[in-house]
Amino acid sequence: MQATACRGGKGRGRPDTAEGNTPRHRADPAWAVGLSRQGGLCYKMNMSPHDTDASTPAATSAAAAAAASADSVDPGPQLGIDLAGLKLANPLMTASGTCGYGNEYADFVDLTRLGAFVTKSITAEVRAGNEAYRIVETRGGMLNAIGLANIGLDAFVERKLPELRQMRQAGPRIIVNVAGHSVDDYTAACARISRAEGVDAIELNVSCPNVRDGLTFGTNPQLLCSLVRQVRDAMSEACPLIVKLSPNVGDITQTAAAAVEGGCQVLSLINTYTAMAVDIETRRPRLANGTGGLSGPAIRPLAVYLVSRVYREVARPAGVPIIGMGGIQYWQDAVEFLLAGATGLAVGTALFVDPATPLKVMDGLRQYLDRHGVKAVQEIIGTLELPGD
Repeated sequence: MQATACRGGKGRGRPDTAEGNTPRHRADPAWAVGLSRQGGLCYKMNMSPHDTDASTPAATSAAAAAAASADSVDPGPQLGIDLAGLKLANPLMTASGTCGYGNEYADFVDLTRLGAFVTKSITAEVRAGNEAYRIVETRGGMLNAIGLANIGLDAFVERKLPELRQMRQAGPRIIVNVAGHSVDDYTAACARISRAEGVDAIELNVSCPNVRDGLTFGTNPQLLCSLVRQVRDAMSEACPLIVKLSPNVGDITQTAAAAVEGGCQVLSLINTYTAMAVDIETRRPRLANGTGGLSGPAIRPLAVYLVSRVYREVARPAGVPIIGMGGIQYWQDAVEFLLAGATGLAVGTALFVDPATPLKVMDGLRQYLDRHGVKAVQEIIGTLELPGD
C-alpha cells in the first residue's frame, strides 16, 4: 500500500493522503464508528496541602514506602521481539506508505513508543505517482492508487534520513521500504540504503498493485527468488532483508518459500488486494488508475488466514519471523495475528482514523497478556490451534 496520511510544509498538522496534491482522506463512519479519538488516559490526583510537603516525617516515610513498593512492582508482560537479530521494544510499527517519511506524524502521536517506523517506498528515481483521484473510501476501509510517489533515493538519503536518525535515537528502529522496476533499480537502492547510518532493515516492496509492473516480481516465484538473492548479495550483511508479499497470487506459500530461498530473513504480509470502486453516475472507476489496493478491516480475516498458512508451511520450518498486517485496528486484531504466527505487527489504514492506534493496540495487548498470565509476547506467537492439530 502506498498511501500516506499526512504531509509536511504548509499542510503540516492536517491529515492528507500523500506527498502531492491529492484529496484529503476522511474517516469512513461505516467502519470507524466507536473508535476513540482520545490520545490516552489522564490520571488526576486530589491531594491535600500536607500531602505535598516532603519535609514532614510522615511524608518522608510515605515516600520511602512508595519507593520500596515501586522497586517490587512487576513490570508486566514483556513486549520485546526479535526479527532475525533486529530487536524491537515492542511488535508495533507503521505499515509502509501510511506515514510518509516520519516527521509527518510527529504532531499526532508519540512515535518514540513504536517498536519500529517503516517508511513509504523509496525508488531510485523520483516518482510523481498516479493521477488523482488516488484514494477512495469504502465501507470496509479504503482503496489507494498512489503509484509509489516519492522523492527518490538521493533526496531521501540527503533530506529524510537525518530526520529518521533523530527519531531512532528516541527509540524506534528504522525500516526503509524499497521498490523498483528492474533488478538494477532494487540492487542499487538497497546497496546504498543498507549501508546508511541509522537504517536497521530494508523491506522489499515486490507486491504493489498500483503500478503497471508492480506485481512482476511478487507473483512469480522464480523471478522473486532471483531478485531477492541479488538484492541480498548487494546489501550490507549487517542489514536484515524483509520481503513484503502480495496476496494477489494463487498460492502465497510458493512466493514466501521463494523469498526465503533467495535469502530474506523476515517476511511481511500482506500487501493490499487489487480492487475497484465504480462511480455509478459517470459509469467510470472512482480511481483515475482504474484499480487500486484494498486495505483496512475488510481484508483482516483474509490476512490472518494467509499469515497462518505461511507461518505453518514456510516460516516456522525455516525459522523466519513474520510481520503481520492487514486491517489491524484494535488490540484484538493484533492478538489474532500473533496467535496465527506473526511476530511483528504493522498498522496502516487505521492511522487515517486515529494516528494513536498502534499505541492503543499496544496497551490493549499488554493488558491481554497480563490477564492471561503470559510473561512475554513471544509465548503466544503461533499458538493458534486448528482443527486436526
